[in-house]
Amino acid sequence: MSNSFFNRFKKEEEPPIMEEKPPVWEDRIFWISTLQKIAYPVLNNLSRGTLRKTMPYESNSTEGQKFTYLEAFARVLNGIAPWLELGVDNSEEGKLRGKYIKLTLKSITNAVNPNNNDYIFVVEPKQSLVDVALFAQGLLRAKNQIWLNLPMDVQARIIRELKNTRIIAPYENHWLLFTSMIEAALLEFTGECDKERLTYAISKFRDELYVGDGIYSDGEDFESSYYNSLVIHPMLNDILAVMRKYELRDGELLDVQLMRSSRLSSQLERMISPEGTYPLLGKSLSYRCGVFHLLSQAALLKILPRNIYPAQVRSALTKVIQRQFTGNQNFNSEGWLICGLNGSQADICEENICTGSLYLCCAVFLPLGLRPDDVFWKSPSEEWSSLKAWNGNSIKPDQSINF
Repeated sequence: MSNSFFNRFKKEEEPPIMEEKPPVWEDRIFWISTLQKIAYPVLNNLSRGTLRKTMPYESNSTEGQKFTYLEAFARVLNGIAPWLELGVDNSEEGKLRGKYIKLTLKSITNAVNPNNNDYIFVVEPKQSLVDVALFAQGLLRAKNQIWLNLPMDVQARIIRELKNTRIIAPYENHWLLFTSMIEAALLEFTGECDKERLTYAISKFRDELYVGDGIYSDGEDFESSYYNSLVIHPMLNDILAVMRKYELRDGELLDVQLMRSSRLSSQLERMISPEGTYPLLGKSLSYRCGVFHLLSQAALLKILPRNIYPAQVRSALTKVIQRQFTGNQNFNSEGWLICGLNGSQADICEENICTGSLYLCCAVFLPLGLRPDDVFWKSPSEEWSSLKAWNGNSIKPDQSINF
C-alpha cells in the first residue's frame, strides 16, 4: 500500500536527462513518500494491535520502554494530521489519504482501548504528559477528518485519557505548554477545561520568559536549543488560536505571538545550509528535521515573513529531508527509525530519548496540509537564504524585531 501511489511515476530505463531543476510536483511526491516511509510501520502495526510486539526499543536508558509506543504514535499523528485533514478525493493522493485516515482512526481506537494489546496510554509522571499533549495537538490539527469521525465511545475514552494527565505537575519550562495544550483540546472538544492549567503557561511565557527577537527562554535559565521551534512556538500558536476562538482574554496575545513566530521562522530558514545541513545546537538533535517544526508550521499557517517566499522554504526543507531520508541510513532493516542524527549515532541521544521519541521528525511535514495547488507547492523552486548568499546572489540583511 505504501508504494502504490508512486509506482506510476517510475520510468523505463533510459539515458539520464540533465535538468537544472526537477519538476515542482516531484517535491510533494517526495515529501509524501518520505512521510509514508517513516509513519507506515507505526500506523500499520498499531491499527493491527501489533505495535508493542513489533516495534524495537533503542535507548541509552531502560526508563522509556513503557512510554515509547505512545511517543511514536503521538508524534506521527502530530505531523501527519494536517495532510489527513485535507480529506479524501478522487486523486491518487486523495485516495492514499483515505487509506491513512482509516489507519489512523483504527490506531486511535486500539490505542485508547484498555482491552487491546496496544493500549498505550500510560499515565505515570512525567513523560506521558509530553506525548498526550502532542497527541492532543494532532487531534486539533485534524479535527474534521479524525476527531469527528471517531465513534462516541472512543471520543469519551480520549477525553478520559486527557483528563487523567491532570495529576501530573509539569516542570516550569516548556512542559507548562503540555498541560495547556491538553486543556485547549478539552475546551475545543467538550467546551470545558481547567482554565488555570490552560492559562498559566500563557501568562508565564508572556510575562516572564520572552527574551526578545522571537525567542523565549525555556525556563528560568536560558540555553541555546531548538525547543523554541520544536515545542514553544508551535504550541503557543495552536493554544492561543483556541483561546481566541472561545474569546478568552489571554487569546489577545495571538497576534503578537504569530509575528514572533514569523521572525523565528526567518531565523530557522537562514540556518539551513546550501547542503541541507543545520547547526547542531542543544538537546534532542535526534529529532532530526523535526527541529524545523515552527518553520513548517509558519508555512502551513501562512505567516512566513514577506521577504521569504514559500517556494524557497519548500526548497530548503526538501533539501534537509533529502539529506536525512533519501537513503536508509536512519532506518533499521525492518524500517524503524534508529537513534542518531544521520545514521546510527547513539551518543548524540540523551537518556530520555528512545525509539518512539525519534518520530517527532514528522513535524517537518506540516506543509502537506496545504493543497497541491497552493503557492507553497506550485511555485518554481527557489534558492533559500544561505544558498543565495553563498552563490553570490542578492540577499537582504537579517532584521530583528523588538516586540
